[in-house]
Amino acid sequence: MLHDPWLDRWLPAIGARASGRPVLEIGCGDGDDTRTLVNAGFDVMAFDLSDAAVRRARQAAPAARIEQRDIRDPLPQTGNGFGVVIASLSLHYFPWSETLDIAARIHRVLAPGGLLLCRLNSTEDHHFGARGHPVIEPHYHLVNGSPKRFFTEAAVRELFVEPWTVIALEHRTTRKYLRTKALWEVAVTA
Repeated sequence: MLHDPWLDRWLPAIGARASGRPVLEIGCGDGDDTRTLVNAGFDVMAFDLSDAAVRRARQAAPAARIEQRDIRDPLPQTGNGFGVVIASLSLHYFPWSETLDIAARIHRVLAPGGLLLCRLNSTEDHHFGARGHPVIEPHYHLVNGSPKRFFTEAAVRELFVEPWTVIALEHRTTRKYLRTKALWEVAVTA
């Protein structure tokens, strides 16, 4: 994996929305984004399902509070809510009904006006499973034994209807995984 500086352009918005509150990172993986957030001065709580990823993330960003947790379990809480939640390529493993529930639970842990920044697999993500795999439900495939959701723009907008307010929705690519990966980069407020 390569470093992907996608968060850099969002750091001013993260600072404005965090307003001294902690930032929650869902699916922190190896801690690349966690390190970016900590280095920018944010108080970060992060989690990942993988114990091995959590160990690597703790090495990458020792100042962050990082734990092993399943996103389907209750989300961490703070007294006055998180100012920002980051979920980069971590919301695509679930049936549509669970995906909607996860988005609603993220909304509940955000402070009023809080920001969710996320990246979601695109249906154009041909290198990473958007085509040619068994279909579980529309745009939700069994890719090498693991379920993976791919989003159209319409699905992103359906996921983030009221009470969310979409402030940015862009189709982008990254080379984080060496081959070009197509994704949606989304910023919504609570």
